[in-house]
Amino acid sequence: MAALTDFGAGREEIWGNSDPRHLAVHDRGETWAEVTEGSAAGGVWQRLRYDWSVPDEVTLEVLDSNAFGAGSRWTYRVESDGAGGCHVDLTIERVPTTTRGRVLDTLLGLGGGAWFARDLRRSLRRLESASRTPA
Repeated sequence: MAALTDFGAGREEIWGNSDPRHLAVHDRGETWAEVTEGSAAGGVWQRLRYDWSVPDEVTLEVLDSNAFGAGSRWTYRVESDGAGGCHVDLTIERVPTTTRGRVLDTLLGLGGGAWFARDLRRSLRRLESASRTPA
């Protein structure tokens, strides 16, 4: 949960698809943040409202984007595995609003589930490795 809501330097070291050149925190509260993020791959950026007011859940609602619009969201549900680790369930809903978004939506519909699952596993391995590395 902490890694999902940490927008500081080094975010891209955990979330490899997060390009620091696109990262901007616009506003932040106790259980929310409004952030612009983007990826180097595909050139997609999104202004998101992160909400972690629900225990063990972080929802990213798209406010503005060069590809996806209102109704688009990412929901991460984090559950303890009882052995010091966790399970993460990621649900993505996309509403394409541009030609770029429609093309990406089609491509992601074909292989996006596997790609996002692999990317999430990679991020979780990075988190695990970082937690083992002495400061």
